[in-house]
Amino acid sequence: MGKTIAIVNQKGGVGKTTTAVNLAAAVGARGKKMLLVDIDPQGNATSGMGIEKRQLENSAYDVLINEEKAENVIKTSQFKNVDILPANMNLAGAELELVEIKNRESKLKFALAPVKDNYDFIFLDCPPSLGLITLNALCSCDTIMVPIQCEYYALEGLSQLMSTVRQVKRLYNPHIELEGVILTMYDGRLNLTQQVVEEVKKFFPNKVFDTVVPRNVRLSEAPSFGQPVLYYDKFSKGSSAYEDLAKELIRQNN
Repeated sequence: MGKTIAIVNQKGGVGKTTTAVNLAAAVGARGKKMLLVDIDPQGNATSGMGIEKRQLENSAYDVLINEEKAENVIKTSQFKNVDILPANMNLAGAELELVEIKNRESKLKFALAPVKDNYDFIFLDCPPSLGLITLNALCSCDTIMVPIQCEYYALEGLSQLMSTVRQVKRLYNPHIELEGVILTMYDGRLNLTQQVVEEVKKFFPNKVFDTVVPRNVRLSEAPSFGQPVLYYDKFSKGSSAYEDLAKELIRQNN
């Protein structure tokens, strides 16, 4: 049965979607069957996987709100072993519509249950907020992965995120655990980076991945070509980092 990992941080611009797309591609390239679920209304994971958002007939919105079956919405990507449940701007209205729905926090969990056995890992690319869509992700996942950028305000908002996770664990999902923290936008030449790394390790003892993701031009360019960096420039530093992270994740789950 697939392990479901929510990639979550309510702070924007920390490398959530970059991690979701590139780690899914790197894990898939290592022979694991992947499902990437885009539940961010911006739909950047969808376009980052080369899928045209405007041409979607069904999306994550239909799965959450219209009870469309997940298997009818999932698309096979052009990248090895990676399927995607895509999103588009329709999802922006889902937060409000979910308020009226019974068992609103469990819609995603029930939708993914029939396809869980088809995959080794399911990644949920969450929106940068702690609203009802993120709550759905937290209720349906086994673990959370938290990307944190190596910058001054890195830990801002994290105590709020962890307190939300504790609440979800108490009320809805007793099995949720922290998979690990990924340090992104890493620049080893800066003193500030080292300070942030130390702080994050204090905040999350023994839960920080050894692999760090550097600032890398190729990582920034790849989404505009609709490709994970592994396929855009296999020999870039960004690609190597996500390949190392994939090895670490797989090792951790063997």
